[in-house]
Amino acid sequence: MPQKPDDGTVESPPRDRTIRRCLIAGNWKMNGLCAQSRSLAEALADGSEDLPPFIDLTICPPFTQIAAVGDILAGSRIRLGAQDCHVASAGAFTGDISAAMLADLNVRYVIVGHSERRLHHFETDELVNAKARAAIEADLTPIVCIGETSEERDAGIAHERLSAQIATSLPANFRGVVAYEPIWAIGTGRTASIQEIEETTAHIRAAVAAHLETDDKSVPILYGGSVTARDAASILSINSVGGVLVGGASLAADSFLGIALAAQEALS
Repeated sequence: MPQKPDDGTVESPPRDRTIRRCLIAGNWKMNGLCAQSRSLAEALADGSEDLPPFIDLTICPPFTQIAAVGDILAGSRIRLGAQDCHVASAGAFTGDISAAMLADLNVRYVIVGHSERRLHHFETDELVNAKARAAIEADLTPIVCIGETSEERDAGIAHERLSAQIATSLPANFRGVVAYEPIWAIGTGRTASIQEIEETTAHIRAAVAAHLETDDKSVPILYGGSVTARDAASILSINSVGGVLVGGASLAADSFLGIALAAQEALS
C-alpha cells in the first residue's frame, strides 16, 4: 500500500519504467599526438564521473595513442576502443594490428567496416565479417559499420543495400554493435531528418533480427551521421537508436560530454 506522508497526502507508487541503455562511441580517426591525446582523455575521464549508469562511453584513439590513453582511462567509466583490426591473430602482416594485440592493451571495443575503410582501403562485406569474427574470438565487442551512398538512397534502394550489408558483414555468432553511417550525410551538406533516421534504424533493427534469428533489441544500433550535442537528444529519443558513433565532436571534451548529457536528457 502507498505510504501516507506526514502531511496526510497519499504518495503515488513509483513508476516501473525501464530506461534504455545508450552507447556513445568516439572515433578520433587519424588525430592526436601524445600531449593532446592525454589531455583530452583526462578531461573526458573527469567529466564523465557523474553521468548516469545507463550511459556507456568508449573512445577509439589511433593505434599510437591506445596505450597512453588506456593508462589514463584505467579506473574510469570510459572503455577503451580501437579503430580497426586484422583478421589474423598474428603473422607476417606488416603494418597491421590484431584483435589479440588490442585485447592485450585492455581494449574493449573495435570499429570494423567504417565507411572510410571501405572507401579508401576497398574493404568488402566479407572482409568486415572476418574482422568481426576475429574481434569476437579475442573477446572484443565489434562495432560493425554499414551505410548507403547518395546514389543508392536517391535510387530508392537504401534499405535493400543495408540488408545486404547486414547479411554479409555480420557473422552468425555476432555479438556486438551495428553502427549506421549514412554516407550521403557525412561531409556533404545534406542532413538526415529524424524521420529518415527513425525509418532506417528501424529497418536495420528488423534486418539484424532476421539475419541473426534473435531478439531485435539484443544488438544496439548506433547512428553515426555527423552527430553533435545540438541534435543528439532528438536522435537518441528514437526507440530504434541505441547510441551514437561520434566523429569530429569526439575530439573536444565539451562537445563529446555534451552529447552524453543530451543522452541523459533524452533517456531519463
